[in-house]
Amino acid sequence: MSHVMNRSSSGSIAGRRRFTALAALSIAAAVSLSACASGTTAQTTSGGSSAAAAPTVLTVYGWKGGDAEPANIAEINAAFEKANPDIKLDYQFIPAGDTYTQRAQSELLAGKSADVIMTDGSKVQDWGSVGYLQDLSASPWLPGVRKEVTPFISQGGKAYAVPMEVIGIDLFANLDLLKQVGVSTAPTTWDEFLTDLAALKAAGITPIALPNKDGWTGSAAINAIAATLVYQQNPDWDAQFLAGKASFTDWAPAVQQVLDLGTKGYVDLKSELGFDTWSTGLDDFKSGKSGFFVQGAWNQSAFTTAGVNDVFIPWPAGGAGTQPSANLFVGTMLSINAKSTVKDAAQKYVDFWADSTNSGPFLESESAVSPFSQGTTPSSPATADFVKAVDAGKYRILPSNTWFGGATGEKAMMEETQALWLGQVDVNGWAKALDAKLGGS
Repeated sequence: MSHVMNRSSSGSIAGRRRFTALAALSIAAAVSLSACASGTTAQTTSGGSSAAAAPTVLTVYGWKGGDAEPANIAEINAAFEKANPDIKLDYQFIPAGDTYTQRAQSELLAGKSADVIMTDGSKVQDWGSVGYLQDLSASPWLPGVRKEVTPFISQGGKAYAVPMEVIGIDLFANLDLLKQVGVSTAPTTWDEFLTDLAALKAAGITPIALPNKDGWTGSAAINAIAATLVYQQNPDWDAQFLAGKASFTDWAPAVQQVLDLGTKGYVDLKSELGFDTWSTGLDDFKSGKSGFFVQGAWNQSAFTTAGVNDVFIPWPAGGAGTQPSANLFVGTMLSINAKSTVKDAAQKYVDFWADSTNSGPFLESESAVSPFSQGTTPSSPATADFVKAVDAGKYRILPSNTWFGGATGEKAMMEETQALWLGQVDVNGWAKALDAKLGGS
């Protein structure tokens, strides 16, 4: 699933001017060499007065903050520099995926990576276990992290990251298309959902798009449904599965809902395997080509910019009187390189992000939920119902730190869901395959 700076400040400019003025003096040359080593050495004028210290340069790696997904990173970094004029940020955007992982990991191994590194649940597990990341267990913000989020930022009983967001993967609904068929609000139950899909189909409008070339959308849809049909009844399903006391056969009703969409003619599941999730699917929904679409909440900003009148809602899987649960995953995090030479500055940076007053622009851009129990979650007309479900405690978090993570978890579900859509396995075969691959009973 898959994921620029204004670096100047008045303090740093003043420091450079003073440095230039003293550069001709031999003693200043010696001081400047010392400053390069520490980043914080103070300078003294001939009259004995203290000059401004050279700013500490703090290097940060992140896969958000580029042109395609600025995520208000530049705005937050500028606010940090203003609040900390003795620190100059060097924020480096690196594309997500293998490019990011390979560069950061190889540099961490060599002991020369950035001071602060954007991470996620799997990277915390991998890099924390081998000593690449600084222990943040004494951080003042740690007790405020949502209890369900704490395992994702921890490894071996120690915290190695500050969580930046908890973000939804669920259902988008195009309100303009629904209005064309006489529907004024998004569905909240399975029966309402089926009624809306039927109305869209009768009007010649594509009811729902589930582009699934890589298997991601199919897996995401099943997980979104399971948030209500599996986890409302058994919130501890993940732990039970890992203990061999639960099976993916419990997911049969969730899987069947997706298959029913195909049987009823609202989506051609086999054809959807030919459409790319991340290009065709996104572009088509932006263009108003389908009534419903499964994707991540981080796309809401782009949809709004494109003029789409939509809402982002929990998949309406249940019956009357059942409030659907939101499907969430713990997204980006920030960790400190254990070999950073400017750890005090790095700690200030991660602490800055832990305050929702500072990180609010990021959450707003991502349409994300605060990872802190007392944090402020931005809400808009498009996300109000989703946020309402989370605030009511109706949510489930993808276990990307256990069976859904690593090199096999999500990939296995994506592959088996593609096989299901091709008719190569039935629901029971899908469940048995995942039990075998991921360690269930």
